[in-house]
Amino acid sequence: MTARYDAVIVGGGHNGLVAAAYLARAGRSVLVLERGREVGGAAVSVRAFPGLDARLSRYSYLVSLLPGRIVDELDLDFAVRRRRISSYTPVAGTDRGLLVDAQDAARTRASMRALTGGDADHDGWTALARDTVRLAEAVWPTLLEPLPTREAVRAAVGDDAVWDAFVERPLGETLAARLPHDLVRGVALTDGLIGTFATADEPSLRQNRCFLYHVIGGGTGDWDVPVGGMGALTGALAHAARRAGAALFPGAEVAAIAVDDDGGEVTYRGADGTVRTVAAGAVLGGCAPAVLDRLLEAGGTAVRATRAGDPAPEGAQLKINLLLSRLPPLRDTAVDPRDAFSGTFHVGESASALQTAYEEAARGAVPARPPSEIYCHSLTDPSILGPELLASGAQTLTLFGLHLPARLFADPATHDERKALAVRRTLDELDRHLAEPLADCLLTDADGAPCVEAKTPQELDRDLGLPAGNIFHRDLQWPWADPGRGIAPGSWGVETDCAALLLCGAGAVRGGGVSGVPGHNAARALLQRG
Repeated sequence: MTARYDAVIVGGGHNGLVAAAYLARAGRSVLVLERGREVGGAAVSVRAFPGLDARLSRYSYLVSLLPGRIVDELDLDFAVRRRRISSYTPVAGTDRGLLVDAQDAARTRASMRALTGGDADHDGWTALARDTVRLAEAVWPTLLEPLPTREAVRAAVGDDAVWDAFVERPLGETLAARLPHDLVRGVALTDGLIGTFATADEPSLRQNRCFLYHVIGGGTGDWDVPVGGMGALTGALAHAARRAGAALFPGAEVAAIAVDDDGGEVTYRGADGTVRTVAAGAVLGGCAPAVLDRLLEAGGTAVRATRAGDPAPEGAQLKINLLLSRLPPLRDTAVDPRDAFSGTFHVGESASALQTAYEEAARGAVPARPPSEIYCHSLTDPSILGPELLASGAQTLTLFGLHLPARLFADPATHDERKALAVRRTLDELDRHLAEPLADCLLTDADGAPCVEAKTPQELDRDLGLPAGNIFHRDLQWPWADPGRGIAPGSWGVETDCAALLLCGAGAVRGGGVSGVPGHNAARALLQRG
C-alpha cells in the first residue's frame, strides 16, 4: 500500500523544516525528503577541514531576515549575536581604511572625515540609514502576512521621495546623489549586489530588490552571527519538526513529482537505494523552482513552478572558507585586525572597482581584481571552535566573492583552471591590504593541505541544487503583490497554477536569505484551506 501524507516537502533546507514544523504542529502528517546526508540544505555547519574541530557555516553565514516570531512560535533553542563593527574597508594603494562602528557614530564620522576630507559622505550615509529604516519599518511587518498591494506598502512608507529613491529609480542614482566618495558609495552598493550580477544603474532594478532585502531585516537591517553556527538553526528546526511529529528523511533523492489540484505522488530513492512512491495531499517545493520544474516534467505534470518570461537563474559568486592560526595584521596600523575582521571586511568594493569587475566578467573574463566580502565568525562566536583551536588563537574566515558569474566557469574543460585563477586573484586582492601574506597564517589540515575551501556557482549547483549557483534560487522579487505576473493581493506568494503544489523555498515571493519566511507562508497558505 502506498503511504500517504497530508504534505510532502521536497527539500529539507531551513525553509522546508519551518514548513514541516508548522504543519505538523497543526496536526498534519508531513514527510520531508532531503537529498543531502543531513537536513539543513545551505544552512548547515560542517567540519570542512579534516582533523580540525572548527564548525564552519559553510554556505550561508549571517542572519537578518529570520523573524523572531518564527523562533518564538516554534520554540527554537537558537540565538544570534550582534556585531559591533558594521564594516571595515581598506583603501586600495594606501595604509588607510574606512571603519563603520555600529555603536559609535562619532568614530564612524571621524573615519569618514579622514577618508573624504569632509562630512558630506557621513551626512549622506546617515540619511541613507534613516531612509532604509523607514523602508524596513513598513515592509518587515508584512512578510508573515498575505501579500499587500504595492500601493499599500507605498502608503505605509509614507514618503514618496524615499519610495522613488529605492523602488522606482536605479539604486546607483540614489547612491551617487548622496555619497560623493567612490569608496563610501561602493560599500553601500554592495548590499544590492550580493549574489546578483548587475550594475548600480541596471534598468531591471534587480539591484534595488537585492538591496531592499538586505536592509529590511528585523526592521533595522542588522546582520547577526548565529550562535553555534548556522547549523544550530537547522538543528533546532529539525528538532522542532520531529517533536511535532514530522518525518524527516535525509539521503532521499526525489526523482519525479506527479500532481494535480487534488494531490499528487512523489517518487524518490531512499538512502538504502530503494525506490518508493508516496501519496501527498499537497506537495511543497523547498527546492528551487527550476529544480521543481525538472521533477514535475519527469512526473508527467504539465504545470510549472517558474513563470513565462522569468530569466534563467545564474549565481554570481565564489565562496571561500579558510581556517587561520591567527588573524593577519593590516597595513592600516590604526585599526585592530579584531575590529576590521569582526564586521564585514570589504575588499576591492569601491563603486568604480565594482563596475570594472562587472564589465570584465560580462566580457567573459575572470576579473583582474575580484571584489569580495569577508567575515570572521569566530570573533563574535568562539563556540564554533573546539577547545584546542580556541586556545591556540585560531580564527575562521569566510569570503564571498562578487561578480564571478556561473558563465565564467560553464565550460567543464576549463572549470578547474578558471576556479584556481579566481581563487588566486581573490586572495591576492586581500593580500594587498595585509602586512603579512595570508598564506603565512593558514592552518593545514590532517592531510597537510592548506585550509582553503572554495566553491564556484557550478559546485553550489551540484552540491545544493542551486540553479547555476543562484543563492536566491532565482531573481529576488518585490515583497508585494504583482497582478501582472499572476501574484494576486492577499495570496501568500507561494502559490502555483496547481492548487496542490506550493513553493516553500527561497524562490517564493519574499524568499532569499536565511529567513524561514517562505516556509511559514507555505504552511499558512495550506492550513488556511482547511
